[in-house]
Amino acid sequence: MVQVAGIIDRAEADMIVGEGADWLGFALRLPAKNEDISEKDAAAIIEAIQPEHKGVIITYLTDADEIKAFCAELGVSAIQLHGDVPSGELRRLRAIAPDLYVLKSLVVKADNIDELTKVVEHSAEWVDMFITDSFDPATGAKGATGLVHDWDVSAELVRLSPRPLMLAGGLNPENVAAAIERVRPAAVDAHTGLEDATGRKDRIKVRTFVREARAAFARIAGEEEGRAG
Repeated sequence: MVQVAGIIDRAEADMIVGEGADWLGFALRLPAKNEDISEKDAAAIIEAIQPEHKGVIITYLTDADEIKAFCAELGVSAIQLHGDVPSGELRRLRAIAPDLYVLKSLVVKADNIDELTKVVEHSAEWVDMFITDSFDPATGAKGATGLVHDWDVSAELVRLSPRPLMLAGGLNPENVAAAIERVRPAAVDAHTGLEDATGRKDRIKVRTFVREARAAFARIAGEEEGRAG
């Protein structure tokens, strides 16, 4: 599965859908309030692309009630949580919004594999998918950094997690195939790696990213079928 994040307007969304991405991520209610799109415009795009393509909110909200209300307001059935959400809030979110598809971020730093392993152990019961992303020590940003983290950490989390894992962090058309073959995730996500100098998604980059990702996933599937046979 391929997700493209950081949608900024309807034209960009239509282009990304046309180039074959499955999910579109909308970054909203961020700590620095530097959203690329208004909530009203995001809701309109989400309504237009669903149900064939899933609209996903990417946010730092941590309160279960607020998360549920925000998803209902925007008409989404999936949310990507990048904040430090306590396992108790994840459990409560599952109870009050059982049909909501919940992705929980695992932000990879230089030496936090043990910490991330504990997050997986303590929250897997309440989420549907994990997403690994990169930390920028220079800015403190967790995601949308354009930085590649240690893929061996993500690969280890794929092996450990009872839930599927989406790989993000510095992915682009040139490295996505190698990343998939190294990590073997269930999905990939790209944001800044698909942008041009103006900050908009580049059609050729999106097209190539989707094509390279699909081919790599197909190769892995073929290898697994061969071993099973």
